[in-house]
Amino acid sequence: MRVLVLSFYYEPDLCAGSFRATTLVEAMRERAPPGTQIDVITTLPNRYHSYLQQAAELERSDGLEIRRIPLPTHRSDMIGQARAFLTFARRAVAHAAARDYDLVVATSSRLMTATLGAWIARGKQARLYLDIRDIFVDTLRDVLPSASAWPARKALEQLESWTMRRADRINLVSRGFEDYFRGRYADRSLAWFSNGIDAEFLSAPQPAAAAPPAAAMRDAAVTILYAGNIGEGQGLHEVLPQLSRALQDRARFVVIGDGGRRAALERALTGVDNVELRAPMARPELLQAYRAADVLFLHLGAKRAFEKVLPSKVFEYAALGKPVLAGVAGYAARFIREEVVNAAVFPPGNVAEAVRGFESLELVDRPRPEFVAKYARADIARAMADDVFALRRAGGGG
Repeated sequence: MRVLVLSFYYEPDLCAGSFRATTLVEAMRERAPPGTQIDVITTLPNRYHSYLQQAAELERSDGLEIRRIPLPTHRSDMIGQARAFLTFARRAVAHAAARDYDLVVATSSRLMTATLGAWIARGKQARLYLDIRDIFVDTLRDVLPSASAWPARKALEQLESWTMRRADRINLVSRGFEDYFRGRYADRSLAWFSNGIDAEFLSAPQPAAAAPPAAAMRDAAVTILYAGNIGEGQGLHEVLPQLSRALQDRARFVVIGDGGRRAALERALTGVDNVELRAPMARPELLQAYRAADVLFLHLGAKRAFEKVLPSKVFEYAALGKPVLAGVAGYAARFIREEVVNAAVFPPGNVAEAVRGFESLELVDRPRPEFVAKYARADIARAMADDVFALRRAGGGG
């Protein structure tokens, strides 16, 4: 049996898609039927230009081949991303051309990797398993609302339909996607394997329940940390300048990351002296920054499409036992309220509610053992790997 796994990002790249794809492949190797060969086609690390890691273009080990495609230098604008993906797609098709596959697995946030998987699976007459991490067409409706963008959105809707209707099984990382997919693709077989907590955060020392009284901590400036992408979807440039000013004498913010809106955030923070911007960093250093923080901060832009998503950062933050301040709506807000203790949720962009949420937090570190046990990424990945191989068995062959 030969399996192709497509992921635009893969270890050692720093992003949620990389962590998810890498853990899934490790679980697939562990759960694969004897004699299975897994081929991974991905890219050389490219997520952040301010943090580039070296990786081999070709790695081979028992039952696994990883091929990383070099991309042209690009920024995170739409044109640059489109050029980069076209390079990836052309090279991926060329690499896959000489091999027969029984099963194609594609993990995708911006639809195109899923479409690439559907194209290759169609040519190989292989079963297709899609792992959908975002609803790209839905997001574009908010990002490109003008009438001039209507033709592009319409074309992408048709491409999405073509892709999803060729899938034998579709995994959705967020329950918030359910209504969208039930309404459009009711005949598709759906699975629900969410993001989870990576091993580094499971092995991190759990915080002690005891901590200085909140009143004592509020006498000093509280460190509020955000770590992750700084893009349009996160909307930090729309909330952090005002929020940092509102908490001028009570908090200092540390922002670790990069992305297409970092420059806009820097401009908006002109004259603000309680926000520190840092470049992306490796996970060992990031864990140290997390431990030094008092509160972990999360924010999504005020777009309807974002009300369906569940950011992978939620799992990382919650595992560390720190108080969480989250500017999210919809499914993510409901999930955090139900699953994460000592977390405050406020409507995206609403500074007054963000301040009230901050004031409601207990500024202590408190373990969340039930959450950690429920959402270990390796366990989720093993169950998902079993689901992938069950699809192949259902289709016959071996």
